[in-house]
Amino acid sequence: MERTQILVTGAAGFIGFHVAHRLVKDGHNVCGLDNVNDYYDVGLKRSRLEVLKGYSNFRFYERDLAEQNAVNSCFEENKFVYVLNLAAQAGVRYSLVNPHAYLQSNVTGFLNILEACRHHQVRHLVYASSSSVYGANKKLPFSVHDNVDHPLSLYAATKKSNELMAHTYSSFFGLPTTGLRFFSVYGPYGRPDMALFIFTRNIIEGKPIDVYNNGMMMRDFTYVDDIVESIVRLIPSVARPNPEWNGISPDPATSFAPYRVYNIGNNSPVMLNEFIEAIEDRLGRKAIRNMMPMQPGDVPESHADVEALIKEVDFKPSTSIRDGINKFLDWYLKYFDIKL
Repeated sequence: MERTQILVTGAAGFIGFHVAHRLVKDGHNVCGLDNVNDYYDVGLKRSRLEVLKGYSNFRFYERDLAEQNAVNSCFEENKFVYVLNLAAQAGVRYSLVNPHAYLQSNVTGFLNILEACRHHQVRHLVYASSSSVYGANKKLPFSVHDNVDHPLSLYAATKKSNELMAHTYSSFFGLPTTGLRFFSVYGPYGRPDMALFIFTRNIIEGKPIDVYNNGMMMRDFTYVDDIVESIVRLIPSVARPNPEWNGISPDPATSFAPYRVYNIGNNSPVMLNEFIEAIEDRLGRKAIRNMMPMQPGDVPESHADVEALIKEVDFKPSTSIRDGINKFLDWYLKYFDIKL
C-alpha cells in the first residue's frame, strides 16, 4: 500500500492503537480520533496515545464521533484516502446497564462517519463489526455467508446495524465499505474489562476469578497482531461489487454494491479453562475459580470461518494461545512494574 493519509477512529482504544501504531511505523500520515471516555482506565488510553505521539506523522483529535460538527471539521482539515472506524462503545454486558451509550457511539457516531466519507470522496471505509452479531446462530464455524438476524445483546444489535447502514451507503452512494467481525481479541495494551486482564490481575493478587459457564465456553481467541495484519492488508483491497450476487439467494457477505464483510479470527477455538491454565502456567500461580452460570448475552462457543479473508488477502491469523498470552503477560508485568 502506498503511503497515504489515513483516519483511525478509536485511536486511544485497544485495536485502534495497535492499528495506528503499525500504520505510522509503515510511514503513513495517520490522524487519530478518540473521545478518551472513562468507560475504563483513562490512564491506559493516555499511555497508548503517548506512544503514538512519539511519531511525527501522527496527529490526534480528541473528539466525539457522536458530534457531527466535530467529525466534519476533522474531514475538512484533512484529505483522508482511507478511513478506519474502530471507535465504539464496547462490551456485551455493559450494554445491559447503559444501553443509551451504545446508540450514541455505535449508531449515531457511525452515521456521522458514513456521511463524512460520502461527502469527502474517501476511497475505502473499513469498520469494526463484531463476532457477537452471530448471536443465536448454532452452525459452526460462523460464516460471513450466513444470516445474522438474531443478536443476543444490544451491543451486537448496534454492530449488525453498522453493517446494514454501511450497505445503504455502498448501494446509494457507491462508497466502498468493508466490515470486520473480530473474534475475542487480546494482547498487550488490552482492555481492563476483558477476561485476560481481569484474570491476570486477580491471579496475581490472590483474588477469585469469575468463570462463566463453569469454564466450558469455547472462544476463538485472536491475537491483536493478527488483527492488525489483516486490517493492513484489507485497507487497499477496496470493496467491490460481486458480479454473481443476486436477490433471489442473496449472499450476506457481498452485494451488487461495493460492500464486503469478513471474519477475523484464529479459526481455532480454545476452552476457557485452557485459556486460564495458560495464564496460570506463565505466572506460576493457580487461580481461585468462582464457577458461574452462563451470563445473558453470552454464547457457548465462537469459531470463525476465515476462508473469505484468506481468499482476499492471503493471510490467516495463527498466533497460538500460549504465545499470545505470554506476550500479553510480558507486557502486563512490565507496564505495571510487577515482580513475580
